[in-house]
Amino acid sequence: MLTHSVSLYFAAVFIWGSTWYAIKFQLGTVPPELSVAYRFALAAVILFAWCLLRGLPLRFNREQHFWMALQGLNLFCLNYLIFYWATAELTSGLIAVIFSTIVLMNIINSALFFRRSIDASMVAGALTGLLGIVLVFWPEVANLQQSSGAFKGLMLSLLGTFVASLGNMISARNQREHIPVIQGNAIGMAYGAIILFLFAVVQGVTFVYDTSLPYNLSLFYLALFGSVLAFGSYLTLLGRIGPEKAAYATVLFPLVALGISTFFEGYEWSLIAAGGVALVVAGNVLIIMPKRIVLQLLTLIKVRWARSL
Repeated sequence: MLTHSVSLYFAAVFIWGSTWYAIKFQLGTVPPELSVAYRFALAAVILFAWCLLRGLPLRFNREQHFWMALQGLNLFCLNYLIFYWATAELTSGLIAVIFSTIVLMNIINSALFFRRSIDASMVAGALTGLLGIVLVFWPEVANLQQSSGAFKGLMLSLLGTFVASLGNMISARNQREHIPVIQGNAIGMAYGAIILFLFAVVQGVTFVYDTSLPYNLSLFYLALFGSVLAFGSYLTLLGRIGPEKAAYATVLFPLVALGISTFFEGYEWSLIAAGGVALVVAGNVLIIMPKRIVLQLLTLIKVRWARSL
């Protein structure tokens, strides 16, 4: 079970980390809300095809559809829209820093909605990871301009993160009510895509499509890997270990994105960024590792430290 959970965790981290690069090929001809709608519509089609192929049940009652639609609204629609609006005011690095606060939001929301106890080591791990992410993106944080646009971007990013956190809580609730992750995601993504298409109609957005190879390849990658596989892995993990622990993936995937940027875009690492990575890894150990193992590691470090004195 632990090995499988670790596999799900790192699958979500590495896939989502790579989607940052793929999203760049989505920008340009097609309005962002339409690109997101195309992405989740295609992902829903893939999931529905898989359900039919495997004979998975797709009949649910009205109440279940309501909760799956609510999950779709929060996880596959509204949060993406809000973050696209935020990118008009902030850099992607700053948005990554802000989105990482979902770790703390999930800890608090889990306590509020599910009465989960707040573990001190979990909070310490979250804060350590957040500090690490701030250091990794320190140049962008330091250059944050005190303007209405920057403040607007900050508020939008926090709102988008909170909406995503609520989506995490709804997914956890749905799994507790025995709504399978695959079918829940298929129907939720379909609802999310429909809402996005309706939003585009209301906004008077011109429906266009980019037939270029880069756009279509990146769209397929974002739909299959970034949506079907990554969300499937993450939400399954969320149901197993809880939203507060699963959310730490959002602290790690910006590091994967920077690793890809190092090879393809010439990103240059600094000592501060390297120190930030070390803190992120340390926070990851505190949150993901069982408390028993963490205590053993701390005891071992303490003993070796005492011997060295």
